[in-house]
Amino acid sequence: MPNVFLNVPIPQNEPILSYGPGSPEKAALRWRIAELKSGKIDIPLQVGGKEIRTGDTAACLCPHEHKFVLGKYHKAGPKETLQAIEAALKVQREWAATSCESRASIFIKAAEMLAGPWRATINGANMLNASKTVHQAEIDSACELIDFLRINPFFMQKIYLQQPNSSAGCWNYLDQRPLEGFVFAVTPFNFASIAGNLPTAPAIMGNVVVWKPASSAVYIAHHIMELLKAAGLPDGVINLVPGPGPAVGDTAIAHPSMAGLHFTGSTDVFRSMWQVIGGNVRSYRQWPRIVGETGGKDFIFAHASADPDELAVGLIRGAFEYQGQKCSAASRAYIPKSLWPAIKVRLVDMVSSIKMGNPEDFTNFMCAVIDAAAFRRITGAIEEAKRSPEIEIITGGGHDDTVGWFIEPTVLLTTNPKYQTMEEELFGPVLTIYVYPDREYEQTLKLCDETSPYALTGAIFARDRKAITKAMDILENAAGNFYINDKPTGAVVGQQPFGGARASGTNDKAGSMLNLQRWVSPRSIKENFVPPKDFRYPFMEEP
Repeated sequence: MPNVFLNVPIPQNEPILSYGPGSPEKAALRWRIAELKSGKIDIPLQVGGKEIRTGDTAACLCPHEHKFVLGKYHKAGPKETLQAIEAALKVQREWAATSCESRASIFIKAAEMLAGPWRATINGANMLNASKTVHQAEIDSACELIDFLRINPFFMQKIYLQQPNSSAGCWNYLDQRPLEGFVFAVTPFNFASIAGNLPTAPAIMGNVVVWKPASSAVYIAHHIMELLKAAGLPDGVINLVPGPGPAVGDTAIAHPSMAGLHFTGSTDVFRSMWQVIGGNVRSYRQWPRIVGETGGKDFIFAHASADPDELAVGLIRGAFEYQGQKCSAASRAYIPKSLWPAIKVRLVDMVSSIKMGNPEDFTNFMCAVIDAAAFRRITGAIEEAKRSPEIEIITGGGHDDTVGWFIEPTVLLTTNPKYQTMEEELFGPVLTIYVYPDREYEQTLKLCDETSPYALTGAIFARDRKAITKAMDILENAAGNFYINDKPTGAVVGQQPFGGARASGTNDKAGSMLNLQRWVSPRSIKENFVPPKDFRYPFMEEP
């Protein structure tokens, strides 16, 4: 390296492309999607730079066309998971010793490659494998992942630059060491950006990683891994091991060198993993860092002063973009009685105009839910709601899995503010509304705070500033990301650090310096320039 202190470029958020009629990005994406669909790929494990094919395979499907097979992936078992751990530990010291500038350059290069020649590939894979519209793919697998890859190296440098004061005769400094072992990254199906960030954030800080992607999104994870390799990521730094949770997860968590868990997924799974880690705590080389973002029962709360048009759009976009399969999606709403007639008309009108279908049709607003299990869970709740005397179906409620796993955007009106779809995460295109008396604004805010165990995102719609202040006060702990006159989704890296507390996770704020700080272990160093040559102190001398 040259004898110079290098500054990581000040990052800018990636602009969102429009994919408008006749745009070059739309033409490039259509071409790439056709190319991706033209051949079925065979996806191996990626362990220490080697491809491993176990022969135990599963299909990569299109949720909106579930008989279409994109390819197959090979499943890891305990044996392959241990091989991945060994491969990571083998390169641990070398990667930790790699200069921060060299590490940063790899991930910044990956960001620039994704912003350019890889954009259509990753977006196309996301649309096909996760059934995202072009806009939902663009803000996720392009812009947000680019932002993570650009901004995390910048935050890394800021962490390294935080140094203590020094007094005369000595020099004090902090050495931000990577964790002693490997980080186990467990990623979800619903955001390619999270799938890319969870393994790369620890790696940027000098850690080695074993990465288990969601089984329904291995196709996307494979393409992200190929991007990282093309950007120059050394073999063994990140090892991709798709497979069943018990086979991969139990093996990784039981290993004495497991130094950290970076997780996004269900609350129940995270609790189980935490419990297992606690049971194994005496066997670890160090206390594992546990970072998790889990579920949400995210709310939109309206005051009587809210603008009806703004509120209705917030409800529709917040609840139904990406079929409600966002941990931040609005799934419960509290509407004052005085506003409800106007909001009901707008919701029925807007929902009736929503087009749903294949993401290759760019006029669709919604596509399919991720798999058959999700389809059964969500439709089961809808059918139960239809039978409940406490529920009125305002709009939607239909579903069809003949071609793809399609569920209509559904709005439920409940007379019971503690009805199950007001309390429990459903992770689908279902919004439940409770209408409250205007005079009970403060009481209903408290009800909102107490109803769900989650605390991820929430929003207040109001023009009355006192009402906004009251909501911010009462709902202080109800959401880690709180929005005023906006939908509770769409956090931008570096602008709205993301994460929630309570049952929603550890709130370590992805997209900020706070998350990266979790992947290092500081060492305080004091260098004494003029050490004493006599053990005696002046006070010991006789007068």
